[in-house]
Amino acid sequence: MNKDQLDRMRNDEGFIAALDQSGGSTPKALRLYGIEESSYSGDEQMFDLIHQMRTRMITSPAFDGDRVLAAILFEGTMDRDIEGVGSAIYLWNTKRIVPILKVDKGLADEKDGVQVMKPMPDLDALLAKGRAKGIFGTKMRSVIKEANPAGITAVVKQQFEVGRQILAAGLVPIIEPEVDIHSPNKAEAEALLKAALLDELNRQPSDQPVMLKLTLPETDNFYTELVKHPSVLRVVALSGGYSREESNARLSRNTGVIASFSRALTEGLSAQQSEAEFNATLDGAIAGIFAASRT
Repeated sequence: MNKDQLDRMRNDEGFIAALDQSGGSTPKALRLYGIEESSYSGDEQMFDLIHQMRTRMITSPAFDGDRVLAAILFEGTMDRDIEGVGSAIYLWNTKRIVPILKVDKGLADEKDGVQVMKPMPDLDALLAKGRAKGIFGTKMRSVIKEANPAGITAVVKQQFEVGRQILAAGLVPIIEPEVDIHSPNKAEAEALLKAALLDELNRQPSDQPVMLKLTLPETDNFYTELVKHPSVLRVVALSGGYSREESNARLSRNTGVIASFSRALTEGLSAQQSEAEFNATLDGAIAGIFAASRT
């Protein structure tokens, strides 16, 4: 584990840029960026185009380590180069941005009001490859749709089991049990989730900390106990479908929580923009998210 990166994640200002759309969400991300599905054919072309978009963001002068603390990458991005250097190495050496890898393989079918993660039989090999390529930590997502105690317990139990496997491999996991913003009983689900997380965290050694990525809660500062927990390196928030304006407003009311936005970060960016327009739009997005993360 890189101590400089660990110290940076624990202490520095900034937010996490989530650049980890994978196979299922890539066409939508490209469409929002102004590239229609009719303009490419096959996965290879699609992933080349999304890498061009991510490279344009990462190499932009607006995307700087003063405001962007870390970036979450899809495996295909980690395996590609930026300016002739592996993406993770480029992020850290050139920008002082901590590289994190999305490791989950997507969601299982809904059961008990939740979707746990699909099995990850090749996880150890992926973690070894990530370490070799300069990755600091990982991210994996489950989804909670209802305030179902059995379902929420299953999500948190699985997240921590896999999280401990990741820690054993020398990486820091981001545990992401997303509560669907459209849940009919979102606040009740958040109460169950916090209790289940605290139960696991109280058994987690403080020298083996995890990060948490959570939906912005219905009650401001609802996750303060998690922010202050000795076994939590950082609590970050997902935008979850809220607009950037709504995400930033909610985030600014949650002290000690920083952003880890994906769609809310890329909102307004377009393949058709000139470099000056693109950089100005990205700079505005980063400035707003950074300000909301400083509260």
